[in-house]
Amino acid sequence: MFRSSLLCLLLFTFPAIAAAGPRAADRPNIIFLMADDQATYSMGCYDTPGAKTPNLDKLATDGMIFDAHYDTTAICMASRANVMTGMFEYKSGCNFDHGALLTDHWVQTYPMLLREAGYRTGFAGKFGFEVTDTPGKKGVLPEGDFDLWGGGPGQTSYDTKKNKSMSKYADEYPHSTLSYGAFGRDFVTESAAGDKPFCLSISFKAPHQPVQPDPKFDDVYRDMTFSKPGNYGREFGEHFSEQSRQGRQYERFHSWKYSTEYNEVMAKYFQQIYAIDVAVGMIRDALDAADVTENTVIIYTSDNGFMNGSHGYGSKVLPYEESTRVPLIVLDPRHPNSGKQLRCGALTGNVDFAPTILKLAGLPVPGSMDGGDLMALYDAPNATIHESLPLINVWGPKEVHSFGVVTKDWKYVYWPYAEGDFEATEELFELVNDRLELANAVGDPQHKSTLAKMRSTYDQAVVHWADTAVDYHNYKPYGTIFDRSVEWSAKAGLMRSKKKK
Repeated sequence: MFRSSLLCLLLFTFPAIAAAGPRAADRPNIIFLMADDQATYSMGCYDTPGAKTPNLDKLATDGMIFDAHYDTTAICMASRANVMTGMFEYKSGCNFDHGALLTDHWVQTYPMLLREAGYRTGFAGKFGFEVTDTPGKKGVLPEGDFDLWGGGPGQTSYDTKKNKSMSKYADEYPHSTLSYGAFGRDFVTESAAGDKPFCLSISFKAPHQPVQPDPKFDDVYRDMTFSKPGNYGREFGEHFSEQSRQGRQYERFHSWKYSTEYNEVMAKYFQQIYAIDVAVGMIRDALDAADVTENTVIIYTSDNGFMNGSHGYGSKVLPYEESTRVPLIVLDPRHPNSGKQLRCGALTGNVDFAPTILKLAGLPVPGSMDGGDLMALYDAPNATIHESLPLINVWGPKEVHSFGVVTKDWKYVYWPYAEGDFEATEELFELVNDRLELANAVGDPQHKSTLAKMRSTYDQAVVHWADTAVDYHNYKPYGTIFDRSVEWSAKAGLMRSKKKK
């Protein structure tokens, strides 16, 4: 795609990498696997009764589970840009309603930097965003920037034959989920026969809508009864902001039948995840067969979670736990902590993947990245790499736009929209004792000092937004919109603006 200009820029930025990076034998292979819309409570290793995820559970047993992992923007396009750039949305400038990722940022992503440093790279699945040279202009998929490409535009399809880059797998694997397992298997086999380390990234479409599970697994959850979480239903969302009810997430509690056919809906959701589990097993079997298991780091996560009826909401996007907190499993078989069945409760985010992958490969981390090194927690699960992380939504109806901060124990969310009957709203949740977010602690006198502290943390995050947001794709105005000290009258016009620069 942009090969010539990108190569020149990368060699200028990182002259030592192309000339004399770490030897291949000293660098691990890296596999990054990402589901789409997978909630934390869908896997056995996250203590979900009845969940059938043997390969993911084995990955967790062999590696480490992270229990406080958040997607800083809980929607696919922005989250995928977060993952590859290691930057918060307002710095990547990439999301629906805003715009594509600029080439200047794309050249600083982990796939690009690893390939220029000698890694063989492959991608399959839903890429999720496009790359452009000009703000406000439509971009293209960077398929030429990978050694092997199995990706597709938009949401892709569950029908393998409709995914052009994956069509050769259609006869044997007509459903796309297993086709990505086959792609991963073949990429591992081919790469292991060469003399380069490899980096494989797979973004499964499952369990994203439309609900089209692989019929091969129709019997896996047949007639199963699913337990509803303790925050299921509209009665457990009455304390949430009125703003949060204005988006499609609220009506989907009914239209997607969580309210009337919960068992049937969840059976299909879990069935789609079961297929991912099988695909993960295919890839791990290929590592064993190629004798590269012991030098291959595996990361498994999701681009965002899913509400699935919690608090009477469906879908994602909102800053609540089921939407923003997602599974994360990391396995580094070279590490002495592997196999000890350790769990990490430290705060982590999707911006951590890019810097972690670069450090695993022995490469410098660009100063623009906001993430930390997950392997510091693999070394010491009780350590800390973030005191707080932002939770961002500037997509969809303006009423639903929100900004928040989460720590290991607390979450604060600010809803600025204040027209008509709406008032700017604050929410405070004591996650350490209320993971289901059943009570808004803003008015609780016992938590007055905590509220002050979380407001301060939030205000600092707003300053960071104002100081570092890109000056295109309509991100700068939110440095004012999310400022608690600014009256709504000074924000209203900014929020109405849909113009892309």
